[in-house]
Amino acid sequence: MRLALLALAAYAIWASTTLGLTWERVGLGMGEGARLLGRMVPPNFERWGLLLEGLLESLQIAVLASAIGIAISLPLGILAARNLSPWWISGPVRAVIAVCRSLHYVIVAILFVKAIGFGALAGVAALVVASIGFIAKLFAEAVEEISMKQVEAIRATGAGPMKVMSYAVMPQVASRFVGFCLYQLDSNLRNSTLVGIVGAGGIGGTLFAAFKRFDYDFVCAILLSIIALIFLAELISGRVRAALQ
Repeated sequence: MRLALLALAAYAIWASTTLGLTWERVGLGMGEGARLLGRMVPPNFERWGLLLEGLLESLQIAVLASAIGIAISLPLGILAARNLSPWWISGPVRAVIAVCRSLHYVIVAILFVKAIGFGALAGVAALVVASIGFIAKLFAEAVEEISMKQVEAIRATGAGPMKVMSYAVMPQVASRFVGFCLYQLDSNLRNSTLVGIVGAGGIGGTLFAAFKRFDYDFVCAILLSIIALIFLAELISGRVRAALQ
């Protein structure tokens, strides 16, 4: 253990020297950061119409991507569960889920922007892929942890696969699945502000344009609005979780 820690420390020191990380650069960055913050205060909310339009588009992207991603992830998660599906079904489905998780959503957004053009559609498609990679994996793991006694009891009555899912599987994982969905909605709301920077719609595009114009007081207004939106979404999701418990 000590050798591993020493090796990690030695590698960190070596990596910092090769990457050009110096205290002089840190000090210079702190000074530039202070000047940037000085130019951002006070925030400028005069273009509130443009700000509201971008926030609304980001909200729409997050909600649509979450709804589509959840609808696709539910059957994929069941098919990927190795205690319910044979290996020749769960294996390929798990591979699809792994592919969805392999690439960062910003990279996926860039690919969709190149494929279908700029706009909210690319953002929705990118976040749908991200949602599938997260929710389907966690839902499959939750299904694999259920008690099979209830499944076998329902099957013994001659019930079909849909009734087994409805009466034996879903009651055991419903609360966890709702929690996964709420978390992904929160995540998509944050991520929808970032995919706009690469042209996939939302407030991110407005933020990037403000940075390019050196319009830092408007940048501050956008950032404060994004923070307020995220806090509001967190408050609502917390209330929903408490109501479901």
